[in-house]
Amino acid sequence: MFLVGSLVVLCGLLTQSTAQLAGVPVPLGQDVPLGQDVPLPLPPNPTQHLAGSFTNAVSGGLKSKGLLSILENLPLLNILKSGGDTSHGLVGGLVGGLLEKLTSLPLLNDILDIKITDPQLLELGLVQSPDGHRLYVTIPLGLKLKVKTPVVGSLLELAVKLNITVEVLAVRDNQGRVHLVLGDCTHSPGSLQIILLNGDTPLQSLVDSLIEILTKVLPDLIQGKVCPLINGILSQLDVTLVHDIVELLIHGVEFVIKI
Repeated sequence: MFLVGSLVVLCGLLTQSTAQLAGVPVPLGQDVPLGQDVPLPLPPNPTQHLAGSFTNAVSGGLKSKGLLSILENLPLLNILKSGGDTSHGLVGGLVGGLLEKLTSLPLLNDILDIKITDPQLLELGLVQSPDGHRLYVTIPLGLKLKVKTPVVGSLLELAVKLNITVEVLAVRDNQGRVHLVLGDCTHSPGSLQIILLNGDTPLQSLVDSLIEILTKVLPDLIQGKVCPLINGILSQLDVTLVHDIVELLIHGVEFVIKI
């Protein structure tokens, strides 16, 4: 009887030792059959962090280059008062006609000030093209407009939201060096939202006209400020990050996780 008990204890010890040699801890009270392999957990995908690192770098770059201050100082009042002066490089044709129509309104001519407040850069979005060779970065922006006129007697407050979409391409030059370069950079169609914050106003026609012209002017104005910043940011990204992303894009390897 003593021999049988010793044999059982010995077999248990051998089983536990075999499992531990394989690098797998054995829970108390659970035996692992001899000769049976226990699957090890898969290591984390080393590419999964690249998407987050990239968007964090772009977002941080936009802030460090003064994007919020640039948005806060957009020359909206000058554009409205110019009556479609094409020297701004943003208006002409239909836009110029709208501006001429607006500046012909006495109420618009009496606007004392348009102040931009609370500029925001929200969380960036990132998707990869179906062929895996390009990235598309969505840059959601927000700001508020306070329009002051002597007629209204109080400020008109408008909330503005707009998405800028940036295409990022991977290239390798003749010397074999890899780069991320800016492709298309434009405002997303239909992403502009302009909402009156302080309720109804007796000058609804002024509000409607103001929103109409802002819809024409703001997207190009903001796009013209954001896109050059992105171009500069891509050229200053961490070399290792750029190399890792470019290699994946060139070979069409998917690394942006779809949620």
